[in-house]
Amino acid sequence: MAIRGPRLEFAVGAFLLLALASLLVLAFASTNRQFGGGGDSYPLTARFSSLGQLRLQAPVRIGGVAVGRVAKIDLDPTRFDAVVTLDIQKRYQLPADTSAGIFTSGLLGESYVGLQPGGDPENLKAGEEIAYTQPAVDLIQMVGKYMFGGGGSASAPASKTEPSPTETTP
Repeated sequence: MAIRGPRLEFAVGAFLLLALASLLVLAFASTNRQFGGGGDSYPLTARFSSLGQLRLQAPVRIGGVAVGRVAKIDLDPTRFDAVVTLDIQKRYQLPADTSAGIFTSGLLGESYVGLQPGGDPENLKAGEEIAYTQPAVDLIQMVGKYMFGGGGSASAPASKTEPSPTETTP
């Protein structure tokens, strides 16, 4: 039986420290460098008729730049709309006529909330609702519609047309 030397123990210890450090970096990168409660943000709400694949902690973007996160998703029991609470960084003050939509990064990428600021001189305040929203587009349903329905009504009867002169028989 071989006796372990100090070199082998040092190598194993260094390997373990390197593995732990890489796990910490991975955890830090996957949270987009946001640990804790995020006290430098304010909440806004938006109503959507369809969320698609939107999840908690999904990014909120303006022009591709992340300006916040999805904090909460609820269902309004009276209107049956999805109510999404967005945590927006305080340094971004959004006009009152800002619009929100649910989009997808690429064909199969993650869903995110995209904001389009308007031109209103007044800003949205913490807890207010974004009035103009656009629901998520269901790509599977859209592809199925065009594959099987042709984009129009598949059950509509064909219109009767007069035969062309070459099709008439004497």
